[in-house]
Amino acid sequence: MSQKVRNRIFYGWVIVAIATLSLVVSNGLAVNGIPVFSEWIRNDLIASGAITPENAQKTVANFGILTFLVAGLSAPFAGYFIQKINLKVIMVVGCLILGGALMLQSQATSVGTVYLSRVLMGLSLSFIGVLATSVLVSNWFLRRRGTALGILFTGTSLGGIVIPLLATPIILKYGWRSAMIAVSLLVWLVLLPGVIFLVKTKPRDVGLLPDGEPAESGLESAAVQGSYGITLSAALKTPRFWVFALCAALIFYPLFVTTQQLILYLRSPRIGVTPETASFLQALMAALSIGGKFLFGFLSDRFSPTRVMLFCCALMFAATLVLFGLSAGTVLYFLVPFGLGYGGTFVLLQRLVADYFGTRDYSKILGAITVIETIGAAIGGAITGYVADLNGGDYGRAFYGVIIATGAALVLTFALNMMAAGKDTFAHQVQENG
Repeated sequence: MSQKVRNRIFYGWVIVAIATLSLVVSNGLAVNGIPVFSEWIRNDLIASGAITPENAQKTVANFGILTFLVAGLSAPFAGYFIQKINLKVIMVVGCLILGGALMLQSQATSVGTVYLSRVLMGLSLSFIGVLATSVLVSNWFLRRRGTALGILFTGTSLGGIVIPLLATPIILKYGWRSAMIAVSLLVWLVLLPGVIFLVKTKPRDVGLLPDGEPAESGLESAAVQGSYGITLSAALKTPRFWVFALCAALIFYPLFVTTQQLILYLRSPRIGVTPETASFLQALMAALSIGGKFLFGFLSDRFSPTRVMLFCCALMFAATLVLFGLSAGTVLYFLVPFGLGYGGTFVLLQRLVADYFGTRDYSKILGAITVIETIGAAIGGAITGYVADLNGGDYGRAFYGVIIATGAALVLTFALNMMAAGKDTFAHQVQENG
């Protein structure tokens, strides 16, 4: 049997494929792709009198903020359940919640109904999004974790490409409600069957160790059982946890603002691009982040992950300086480096949780970090929407906060490099000790 297993493609790569699909669909429909609907939902609510034009930008910002808040605040609970319940069951529940939320939102005629659907979307992300898929893929890889996670997190960016490009023509021809029902079929007909038939939680379920070693190879260790590292309570007592968490919050401020509100900035009178161009530029940034996720995930397996993270943050910060005079002619000077750096930081944040603290309580520690990231994202979204409303819907000054947050994140990433001492990670120790 072992020879058979050796001759097959490592099933971990099948897990990476289904986990990536999960992020394409879940993050695409709940986070990165959903802003393509924002303008049309906003206009419908204004036309019906559900919101006033003066509060429209703030209300739209709140839609995304609510999704992020619920996803973040429910992450610690999801992390606990992931350790107690079969991960496949968790992911099936996430599919059902996400599909139901999209159907509900497609019928929304009030702000309250949209809010409820966004609450459900946020809840679904804890079960079928980054947290669950990070745990799943990390179970299957150790030495090639950076590459595997880099491939996995291209899914969040692919969702930002696929959903706008798929939804925009349907919106323009049939309206946003029909378009939302159409894209919800990705959950019901593609993702849900994939999870049910393909997900296996750990490599020992198919007689393997992480990275594809046969279980009888003699390499069995604590890493296989997912027991190396420290507990959540121990992690909370370390300075590294809090520096890392604050850095993550500051990174998620610009990530959230650009994925949720950049499309509105591009459509505002200051920039004034068409809906199709705005969707294309949003998709382009997502495409660039795919390259960043794969490239920097791959490089983090060959160089210090913390130093790779520093480079990604520096790239993002350099890009944000273009925001001081953003125009239709300069938008690519922002999008290209920012998209690449944003992709890299996203992968490295998830990877470094395992590297710094181990996998013993990975889902719980990542859940705690997610709460703090969510706070950063929510603050960013709220500030951006509020300042835009103060300026009559102009996002120019509102996006200055992106520059400040990214610069502060760069400073903290430099501090992490000072603390990391090169090889001072649990992942490195496990690899060195077999």
